[in-house]
Amino acid sequence: MKQRYQSHQALPEFGPVGQERLQSARVALLGLGGIGGPAAMYLAAAGVGRITLCDFDRVSESNLSRQILFTPSDLDRPKTEAAAERLSQLNPDVQLSTVDRRMNAESIADLLKDQDLLIDASDNFATRLAANQACVDRRKPWVMSAAVRFEGQLAVFRPDQGDEPCYRCLYQATPDTLEDCAGAGVFSTAAGTLGLAAAGQAMSLLAGIPVTRGLHLFDAKTMTWTTLRGRRDPNCQVCVGTVDAD
Repeated sequence: MKQRYQSHQALPEFGPVGQERLQSARVALLGLGGIGGPAAMYLAAAGVGRITLCDFDRVSESNLSRQILFTPSDLDRPKTEAAAERLSQLNPDVQLSTVDRRMNAESIADLLKDQDLLIDASDNFATRLAANQACVDRRKPWVMSAAVRFEGQLAVFRPDQGDEPCYRCLYQATPDTLEDCAGAGVFSTAAGTLGLAAAGQAMSLLAGIPVTRGLHLFDAKTMTWTTLRGRRDPNCQVCVGTVDAD
């Protein structure tokens, strides 16, 4: 095992077995913006074996204040192309593939045939609903991470465990706190915090470390997290599966 992973292997909860699990894992990442970029960097640096990068957009100047995966030399390049180049420099041992198009439930479901885990770091509600539908259909675990203004939301969903709520159980209609960030604005480090948290949840899950369930709400103004516990909605349109605050 390479010395670069020694800090993880030294953790009793992680150890060499956890690192081996990371190195054999296959992860798909939707969105390479302010959340997806930091998430991708930590996944690659930690040695996740294969990462599929999905984004349809190109790098623009307005991205650079918070999307730290890119530099001015990347302007107008496809985000997937620029990201793959940067991540391969960060860790040449990681296998990278790219999907340079907008994803829907059908294309995500097809992608998931060959993945262990999905991370949704997109910036819109429609894509998160599509990810939820596809992961429920394929019974694949996924991490949702979103940020807008000074707020962030994070959750791990386990469709492979029958008693768990899905994303649609929690949101029956588009909530104001999950509107697109382009018009509402987003605090750069709020997005970065959610990206690191998403990578942490994903790596813990892959390595066999228990993760705290529920919907985790982050406030960058007060630097606080609040957790809401969920249960299946018996009237859910997706999983036949309400959320209660602790």
